[in-house]
Amino acid sequence: MAGIENITQLSNLLNASGVSIDKHTNEWFMRVKKGSTDYLPFLTTEYYLQTALQADDAGCRAILKQIIPDIREFDTAECELKDPLGEEKFSPFPRFVHRYEDRALILVTDRCAMYCRHCFRRSFSGGINGPLSDAELTPMAGYLAEHREINEVLLTGGDPLTLSNERLFKIIARIKSVRPELVVRVCSRMPVVNPDRISRALADGLGSYEGIWFVTHFNHAAELTEYSRAAVRRLLAAGIPVLNQSVLLKGVNDDLSSLKELFQKLLRFGVKPYYLFQGDLARGTSHLRVPLRRALELTSKLKYEISGMAMPRFAVDLPGGGGKITLPSQSHPVDDEGEFYIIKGLDNEEYRYPAN
Repeated sequence: MAGIENITQLSNLLNASGVSIDKHTNEWFMRVKKGSTDYLPFLTTEYYLQTALQADDAGCRAILKQIIPDIREFDTAECELKDPLGEEKFSPFPRFVHRYEDRALILVTDRCAMYCRHCFRRSFSGGINGPLSDAELTPMAGYLAEHREINEVLLTGGDPLTLSNERLFKIIARIKSVRPELVVRVCSRMPVVNPDRISRALADGLGSYEGIWFVTHFNHAAELTEYSRAAVRRLLAAGIPVLNQSVLLKGVNDDLSSLKELFQKLLRFGVKPYYLFQGDLARGTSHLRVPLRRALELTSKLKYEISGMAMPRFAVDLPGGGGKITLPSQSHPVDDEGEFYIIKGLDNEEYRYPAN
């Protein structure tokens, strides 16, 4: 997998296709060069960048907005948080989150093949933790053995498929050794950014376990190439169901035609559109976040444009640990100033989410 991780590589490839880097990106690289800390690194794959450059104008812009850093990532809006989902309070030990009664997640690595500029775990991804060790996995396995209410385990990060097949299978085998009946979700963006990583050996190895599901992350129809289709087919051929989670992003997919094309094309690929997420209140992402008021308008109209099978659930992860809430496409209470929606969390407490 070819990786692009500096501005010279990026500029050369873009310039060769007649695309120039704007001032927001140049300023980001200059800020980092001067020693700024606490930022999400820049990294993408040559495949994904070439996918952008070979797409039409709208597809190119949509992909590049997910790839290219922006100086506005150093701006933190008042509502934005380092841990926007409040996962820390639900972590009995590092890299393990038990927020929902019937499922838990394990951060198996902090590495990705590319760092999405809208990442909500930007304080973890691209960090210094590296792959999950056996010593870290052991107490997690014990916790899963003890907590029989857990039915599903999500392997996430970072991207689990930056691990070797051997290491990934070892983690799954350890989980299955204590609870063979557990459903395991492998959450990865590799079918989007490096589809060759979904080799037959990987697919067959995952398919040798019962209860494996694959969850990927396509945000725009331009990402659904013949290479990604072949990757999905390898998973499906191994008996692994594939779901997709998209994020609603400004300038990427925040219009009816883009969403409609994305979800209908996913179905043709054999992938079920599972969730469409409102952008989380992660630090430095306000320039990519669609106002919730606008998001509700879009999803309200979208349900009349596509079938129920193509329509994902629209959900928001409430800040501070309120949980993942599926929002009906109808009005929600707002505060007296009309600036915040008032949404009840899983704990039945009221949470404030910015409307605009």
